Amino acid sequence: MAKEKIRNTAEGDFTPTVGAATDVAPLGHALPKPAHEMTADEDFSGVNWKAVAGMPEFKTLLSVKKRFVVPATLFFVLYYFALPVLVGYAPELMSTKIMGVVNIAYLFALSQFFMAWIIAALYLRAASRFDKIEAEIAAKVHGK
Repeated sequence: MAKEKIRNTAEGDFTPTVGAATDVAPLGHALPKPAHEMTADEDFSGVNWKAVAGMPEFKTLLSVKKRFVVPATLFFVLYYFALPVLVGYAPELMSTKIMGVVNIAYLFALSQFFMAWIIAALYLRAASRFDKIEAEIAAKVHGK
């Protein structure tokens, strides 16, 4: 197997500049390669990513995302693990019948599906704010 070229080894970037052995033939693609099939050299955009990472707008974007993602993740993990913890430590409460054979544990388990959908919907709403900040950064980087 041929040794792959390595780019930016001095900076610690070990992204191969060539693809796998199967990537040498376009396999009948008449169009240019999609982004997910490009090697690092083929996809080089010429953007100075270190400068972008130092921009105050980019730091603001990271902090805005963190303010949403961290609490949402913590809430969901706690909510998700509350069911087995409550079933283990409060079986009398969780086995309380609500309607027929349906008990609190069943309803809590069902509520986790809805909670995942609610968090996803909230993320979609928050992502529109992220997209606006990202568009401002992209416009500034590309000089528009």
